Amino acid sequence: MSTTVLIVIIVIALVILLVAAWVLMRRRREHQRVEARALRDRAAERDVEVAQREARAEEIAARSRAAKAEGEAKVAQAEQLAQQAHMDRSAAADSRTELDKEWERADKVDPDTKLREKQRGADTEQPPRSP
Repeated sequence: MSTTVLIVIIVIALVILLVAAWVLMRRRREHQRVEARALRDRAAERDVEVAQREARAEEIAARSRAAKAEGEAKVAQAEQLAQQAHMDRSAAADSRTELDKEWERADKVDPDTKLREKQRGADTEQPPRSP
């Protein structure tokens, strides 16, 4: 065999190997594209589900914030009511003290009250009657 034939055979073999490698690479790339498309389709399906979960989580967080704000408002209202009750009790105690003083002044001024007190004092000093 001559050198030229040998070189032609080697060149043809190299070309065949290169074409085979190129075909294999194209098939591999096409397979990768198909696989990537399938992955993207699955991701797109899950994207809707994940978006719904995120929306649900945000809704629950918003309700939590609203409940917390409502609770804080209730606490503030309870504190105001407690303060009002304290002020009302204090005012009622002052009014009761003034009213008691007024009753005492009325009793001091009323001559019948003095007579009743004397009678009560005399009743308590006498021994109880037996039947």
